[in-house]
Amino acid sequence: MTDRDVFLPVGAQPTLEDLVDQAVTAEELGYDRVWFPETWGRDAVTAMATTAERTDEIGIGTSIANIYSRSPALLGQTAATLQEASDGRFRLGVGPSGPIVIENWHGMDFGNPLRRTRETVEIVQQVLSGQTVSYDGEYFSLDGFRLRCDPPEPAPPVDAAGLGPKAVELAGRFADGWHAVNYTRDGLRERLEDLRRGAELGDRDPNDLRVTLAVGCCALADGERARELVAQHTAFYIGGMGTFYRDNLARQGYEEVAHEIHDLWQEGDKDRATTIVREELRDQMGAAGTPAEAREQLQQFLDIDGLDAVNVSFPRGAEPDEIHETMTALAP
Repeated sequence: MTDRDVFLPVGAQPTLEDLVDQAVTAEELGYDRVWFPETWGRDAVTAMATTAERTDEIGIGTSIANIYSRSPALLGQTAATLQEASDGRFRLGVGPSGPIVIENWHGMDFGNPLRRTRETVEIVQQVLSGQTVSYDGEYFSLDGFRLRCDPPEPAPPVDAAGLGPKAVELAGRFADGWHAVNYTRDGLRERLEDLRRGAELGDRDPNDLRVTLAVGCCALADGERARELVAQHTAFYIGGMGTFYRDNLARQGYEEVAHEIHDLWQEGDKDRATTIVREELRDQMGAAGTPAEAREQLQQFLDIDGLDAVNVSFPRGAEPDEIHETMTALAP
C-alpha cells in the first residue's frame, strides 16, 4: 500500500504553533509522515524538533534541506539529533534547491549541484555511521573527526531530491530514496526508469529505495476555489522559480506549454499563466476540487506502480482553515 504523507508549508503559516498543530492533526488523521520544507521562511529544524516533542508516532522529515546552507557534517549531526529527539522517526531529505534560493538568498555559488549532492549524501552517511569521517571530494575534504555522541540506531535514511534524469539516477545510486515534485503521472513513470538504472549502477535493489511524490492538493466544499489555488501554485513554480521546474515539465512532453507559462509569468501576466495550467495540466498534475473530486484524482497518483508515498502538498495561497479542510478530506 502506498503511504500518504503531508507536506507542511513552514514559512506560510501565521505562527510556529499553527504549523505544529497541523503536524499533530496529521498524526491524529493517520498520515504516515509529515515533511518540512526549508526555503526562506522558518527553519525546518526548529519546526521538526518541536513537532517531535508534540507527537508520538508520525514520521518526520525534511523535504528538502538544501546542501549549501549547512555543511554535510552539520547535516549529519542534525539528522542524528533529530533521530534521537523523535525516537527513531526521522528521515533526512536533501537536495540542491535552485540558483534563485542559493545565490539570491544564501549568497553562494550554485556550482555543480549533482556533484555536491553526491558528496553531501556520502558524507552524511559516514557521519551517521559513527565512524571517523574521511572524505576527499571536489567540494569537501574532511578527515579525523567522528560524532562525539553515540550514533543513532538505526541511522536515519538519507533521501535525495532531483528533477532531471541524471539527478534521479544519482538518487538511485547513492541515496536511500528519491523526492519528486512537479511531475505529471506519465512523467514520473519515465523518471522511475532513471532511478532503477541508478540503483543498478550502485549494485543496489531498487525495491529498497523509497520514492515520495509531492502532489499539489486542495479539497474544499468550494471546488472552484480549490482548483484555482492549485493552478496558481503550479504556475508559480513553473513560471517564478527559475528555469528548473519549467525545463522539468518540458521534458515530460509539455515543452510549448511549459515555456508559455514561464514567459507569461515573467511578463507579469500571472492570471493567464494560471489559466493555462488549468486548461492544459489539470488532468496530469495535482488533485483539486470538491473532496470527492480531489480524492478521485489523488487515487490516480496512489495507484502508480513504483511509488511508495504520495505527499499531500498544499498550495502556497491556502489559508490555515483550507489546509485543515484539505488534510481532513484526503486523510488515509
